[in-house]
Amino acid sequence: MIENPKILIVRPDRIGDVVLSTPLPREIKRAFPGSFVAVLVKEYTRDIYLNNPFVDELIIYNETESAGGLCKKLRKFRFDYSLTLLPTERLNWILFFSGIKKRIGVGYKFYQFLTNTKSVFRNKYIPLRHESDYCLDEIRKLGIEPQSMDSEIFLSEEEKKEAEGWKKSWCLNGEMLIGINSTSGNSSPNMPASEYAGIIRRLKNLPDVKIAVMDLNVPESLQNLEGIIYPNKGNSLRESIINFSVLDLLVSSSTGPMHIAAGLKVPTLSLFCPLPACSPQLWSPKGNKSEIILPDENYCKTACPGDPKKCRFEGKGGIDSEKVLKRVKEIIQPETK
Repeated sequence: MIENPKILIVRPDRIGDVVLSTPLPREIKRAFPGSFVAVLVKEYTRDIYLNNPFVDELIIYNETESAGGLCKKLRKFRFDYSLTLLPTERLNWILFFSGIKKRIGVGYKFYQFLTNTKSVFRNKYIPLRHESDYCLDEIRKLGIEPQSMDSEIFLSEEEKKEAEGWKKSWCLNGEMLIGINSTSGNSSPNMPASEYAGIIRRLKNLPDVKIAVMDLNVPESLQNLEGIIYPNKGNSLRESIINFSVLDLLVSSSTGPMHIAAGLKVPTLSLFCPLPACSPQLWSPKGNKSEIILPDENYCKTACPGDPKKCRFEGKGGIDSEKVLKRVKEIIQPETK
């Protein structure tokens, strides 16, 4: 490993996956303070890395941009290493033709063999090892032993002041602000919107509590509820991140907003499926105070639809508004006495 390496982290993926990549720049800088670290992400998720003190350059990956154009863009940085957390054939060839001599990816596809791309193998895949830890395997390949898997999202001082202003305007009497994010983009098992509506109706009657529906696209059954705040409707991702930062608790399924909250150190209560591909041991939030709700032990054996994306936690032993409400009250009771 050279003394001050130039390293490109490649993560043109969904929100949650990008948040889980945020430990890498920090751990690289910890080991090599003089290194240059860039991150290649999609335009939409660049907001996750804004103001990150461990990232020297944000590079946008536009799938409509020509391969030659992106190669030219990358070549000027003269990277020593690239770390591709979700390899694709197109990206593999772009990194190769960008002159990056040492490239690390996941798995071993034929196109990786052709380009002599080094790989972190998952053929001994441990289903219940955290995804963040798997991402960190790529810096272990560089001889860096990470000290933390915590996700991090950073706000500027101006954004912190903006967030404080919003919190004061929403919670005039210093109420606790509980966020409800009811949608998941079909990325994980989740309750129906009607169950979230039940939680909201009950929570809003508690003293010293304000409720904010945090969805960008609010389900019809949760729209225009009296006394409820809708801070993220029509917002950019960065504007939403600022709003998430002021929550005292976020209730959601295992989805991108949960990981955003974790990166902001906001406490979370998250609905999870115990199946290995969806397990909290694989996808739980990292870096915050988090609590998990699972169905009863035998629920999946008797009621699982066979596809976690179709699961709504319905039926005996599943997860419903009553079960979630009970856990929320247990969390907030010390603050609302």
